Amino acid sequence: MKLTYVLPLVGLTTAFVLPEQQVFNELAVESHRSAHSAFDKLPSKDQVVDQVEHSFEKLAGKFDKAVKCSKHALDSAIDYAAETGNDVTERVQKTGFDAASWMDSTAHLGSNGHHHHEPNQTLYQLISTSKYTTKLAAAINEYPDLVVLLNGTIANYTVFAPVDSAFDKIPDKAPKPSKEFLKKVLLYHVSPEFYPAGKVLVTHTVPTALTVDTVGIGPQRVSTNIGLKGLTVNFYARIIAIDIFGTNGVIHGIDSLLVPPPNVVDIIQFLPGEFSTLELGLTKTGLIPVINDTSAHIGGTVFAPSNLAFQKLGPKINGFLFSSYGQKYLKALLSYHVVANQTLYSDAYYAVDSVENTDIPKGVFHIDLPTLLADKSLSVNVARYGRIIVIRINAFSQVTIEDGIAADGVIQVVSDVLIPPKRIDRMEQHYRGEELTVEDLQERLEPFVENVEL
Repeated sequence: MKLTYVLPLVGLTTAFVLPEQQVFNELAVESHRSAHSAFDKLPSKDQVVDQVEHSFEKLAGKFDKAVKCSKHALDSAIDYAAETGNDVTERVQKTGFDAASWMDSTAHLGSNGHHHHEPNQTLYQLISTSKYTTKLAAAINEYPDLVVLLNGTIANYTVFAPVDSAFDKIPDKAPKPSKEFLKKVLLYHVSPEFYPAGKVLVTHTVPTALTVDTVGIGPQRVSTNIGLKGLTVNFYARIIAIDIFGTNGVIHGIDSLLVPPPNVVDIIQFLPGEFSTLELGLTKTGLIPVINDTSAHIGGTVFAPSNLAFQKLGPKINGFLFSSYGQKYLKALLSYHVVANQTLYSDAYYAVDSVENTDIPKGVFHIDLPTLLADKSLSVNVARYGRIIVIRINAFSQVTIEDGIAADGVIQVVSDVLIPPKRIDRMEQHYRGEELTVEDLQERLEPFVENVEL
């Protein structure tokens, strides 16, 4: 098996929802007692956020004192993290449940505003002379242009620097990656923009130096998340040291390699616990190759209903949609969830016909996104206040899990199956969660199924 396949799976298996085996066993017992009992034992999101914020303030304050006596800022930061870094995450990890690390990713945190030492080395010099990033330095040294980049002053960069132990997570028998792939991995750890810890804490996604043809006009992004593992990147790489400043940017130490993400369809197929119904529908209707065909679109957004969202429709509607006769209606319905050529993250927006990508401003951002369902768009409102971001579709359905970053777009998980509006007296009436019958659903979808080929 090629490393280019193994590494994304390593990242994906540690992302989203996969706790240790012991935790699986405990959850299996709990699930027989009560559907909610496991969640009842969790700390609230506010408690988790308070713990993370307090720990980061404490870590930053003590680190400032330690680094003044240090000859090497990066070594000092990681030394200090080894002694005190578990204060950030150890208490919440002891709850033994990691399923919320993707879901509990919205919170409001501000900058600490503390002072830092005066930097006298570039980011490359910090990495290449640290005893904790020898493997990262060796990898960077294979690419002279990366050395020039991280020594340069064209921009203030941000590097999420994996420590040496992060490389030990690569499977022993995995073959050596190609030089082209390794360069993509390294670029995925670098942002051309300046993100000190305070900014990371109030940001959902960060642009990287990796540019790809399949995501749109903007660069590939990483996500930042606050959950039961503390502050993470892409849900699995824990930030263990913060704000190591160089003359041309800032470094944050992480405990895992960041791997460029797989495609949207691969992510959906890899998470059957969340998306088995959606995957079945996309397979039956022939939409998987449509979504996968990046020659026909550049980037995109999939508003993905979870298994629970489909359950809300009830057995009669599900039975109809997944019957032989109902498949053409199912195809029309799922087409209403897919947006091509426009990639909407929670805090950034890429459009193939735009000159440049757009950061979503604070306040309320509105956009109408055309779907694969002919002449039907989704009305999307993004309300952004600090790290708190609420995304609503058609003023009803809410995005419950944000920013499933993919190689060819992004997945936004929605609380309800999105139902197209129906026309009444020349006006469109959006679905607001009222009881829906098979006949009503047919009426809404009928104009779009006459020429559907399955």
